[in-house]
Amino acid sequence: MAKKNEIPPYEKRIKWFHEARFGMFIHWGLYSLTGRGEWTFFLEREKAASYMKLADKFKPAKFDANAWAQAAVDAGMKYMVLTTRHHDGYCLWDSQCSDFTSVKTAARRDFVAEYVKACRKAGLKIGFYYSLLDWRFPGYWEPDKYPDSAKAMVQQAHDQVRELLTQYGKIDILWYDGGWLRNTFPPQIDLMIPFWRSKQLNAMARQLQPHILINNRSGTQEDFDTPEQHVTASEKGRGWESNMTIGDHVGWGYVKHNPNFKTVPQLLQYLVQAASGEGNYLLNVGPKPDGTIRKEELERLKKIGEWMRVNGEAIYNSERCDLEAVMLGLWTRKGKDAYLHVFRWPGKEAVIPLVKSKPREAVILQTGQKVEIRREYNGRLILSGMPEKPPHPYVTTIRIRFAEVPAKLPEPDLSAWLTGI
Repeated sequence: MAKKNEIPPYEKRIKWFHEARFGMFIHWGLYSLTGRGEWTFFLEREKAASYMKLADKFKPAKFDANAWAQAAVDAGMKYMVLTTRHHDGYCLWDSQCSDFTSVKTAARRDFVAEYVKACRKAGLKIGFYYSLLDWRFPGYWEPDKYPDSAKAMVQQAHDQVRELLTQYGKIDILWYDGGWLRNTFPPQIDLMIPFWRSKQLNAMARQLQPHILINNRSGTQEDFDTPEQHVTASEKGRGWESNMTIGDHVGWGYVKHNPNFKTVPQLLQYLVQAASGEGNYLLNVGPKPDGTIRKEELERLKKIGEWMRVNGEAIYNSERCDLEAVMLGLWTRKGKDAYLHVFRWPGKEAVIPLVKSKPREAVILQTGQKVEIRREYNGRLILSGMPEKPPHPYVTTIRIRFAEVPAKLPEPDLSAWLTGI
């Protein structure tokens, strides 16, 4: 029997994360008022006193955390991560370490509390994004010149993480950001850990929330990696999560005029790519100042959700598959079942070479249609009797059940295929 506050093994803590595969990232705060993204304060070099006056105008009349949670559920997502505080230092909860909060300024609401309640009601796992840095502190920019300011900022981070992990019940993810120093890239890991006192910070987090998953952005490795705006798998056995915007790569918060929204096919292919590498896909929305999610984002989430309701079995708790189908698309797997996600539909017949394992049956998930299947020379897997046009306009998934875990046929002689193996 586990003792109180005993940290469960990594495999046990990460289990739900692997099963989930798909989550919603939410960037929302004062910066939403500007309509120019979440870095406005710094990029435009606005005076702190001037920027902080935005808090007098932040009164999101249409904020509804339940609507956010429902949008996530409808998209097939299993968890959410909210920016409780971004680099501008504005807190969406009643922090006792700062007066720059949504409770102590015009909004007069604890948005984190409402978000947590909505997640629990919807059955979603709960993630807290927290920015370690706070642009308002001179000590962040010049710690040697303002050592007391730097020390105060670090202490604020420790105190606020403690608040977040003690005031809202069980929290599933602690998603750090802003750990880089003096706005230098790439981050100097060797300097980050002692500056933020990251080991002590994370030890405290695990004492307060033994089951919590912590990302790798405080300088220490922790539980999972966070490739940003690209899908790159970590080594097998390591948790990882690709975080990505629906719109421009430079705008996580609300950007009013954004012509660069990704298409539904692009987003679905990124989701499949993450699942094929046993990773997660954290897709971001940037709600408007009033708290609503814009229709362009909701429409895309709805389309993804429609696909997930039919094909979700190939994504949730996915495993890596040894097979390849370069021109067709990508594979995921569950045990002996392999899922071929076809991005470029071949017509009535598809050929996948170098399949070592014996196939038993193949079914198009979108329609339930069985596909004729045979294996011949060169390990060529032939799928035939398929419709001329793709059953799904963006990604059609075919489940192929094998007699054993599907494996690739080795090629010791690279020219042998010319005459057949």
